[in-house]
Amino acid sequence: MITVRDLHKSFGKVRAVRGISFEARDGEITGLLGPNGAGKTTTLRMLYSLLPPDRGEIRIDGLDPTRDAMRIKRTLGVVPDSRGLYTRLTARENIRYFGRLHGMADEVIGARIRELVATLDMADFIDRRAEGFSQGQRVKVAIARAMVHEPQTVLLDEPSNGLDVMSTRALRGYIRQLKASGHSVVLSTHIMQEVAALCDRIVIIAEGRIAADGTPAELLARSRCESIEDAFVALIGTDEGLLA
Repeated sequence: MITVRDLHKSFGKVRAVRGISFEARDGEITGLLGPNGAGKTTTLRMLYSLLPPDRGEIRIDGLDPTRDAMRIKRTLGVVPDSRGLYTRLTARENIRYFGRLHGMADEVIGARIRELVATLDMADFIDRRAEGFSQGQRVKVAIARAMVHEPQTVLLDEPSNGLDVMSTRALRGYIRQLKASGHSVVLSTHIMQEVAALCDRIVIIAEGRIAADGTPAELLARSRCESIEDAFVALIGTDEGLLA
């Protein structure tokens, strides 16, 4: 579970995050939405301890990223938007390397890789070098690498960006499995169809602040709109959301 209270972050004169508060509960998928430059990525980077907040409180499974960064890495799985695979390594080697960084024994890593290969349908490329992978293959390896240590809380930054229809369907199926297993999943995405299909709660960020927070049904009722996309635009108060 993630709890965020009054989170602030500035870069010089730019106030990227201005008092954000929300919760992401276990057994739920929380959508983090907002136009480009709204503060979503800055918020995510503070959650996984890449950036220290200027002010405010974060708790991830009871841990504080500013004091427990190494312990949080054991309970947190992160799929960043850059993916960041080592292209000279095979998919298996990428995953194994991260398992070793988490202090896992080789036999445990091997067992987890076998599970993830089966779950994510990676058998045909698991021993190929990552250089030249398709976008879908890169995302699968990034997810497997993030999940090798079986984290309770999962942060996904634009995971379906650039995926084809079949890869997107497979990814959504896996995210639903994480929810069913009791994980807390935070999904940052611009794809409103994905939000409607997956999210139990939606947190909308605009100009570094929370513009709205609630279930899809609550946000539709509040905005008096019939679609999540229309509700998103109405709640941030600008048509710029359509370009995000």
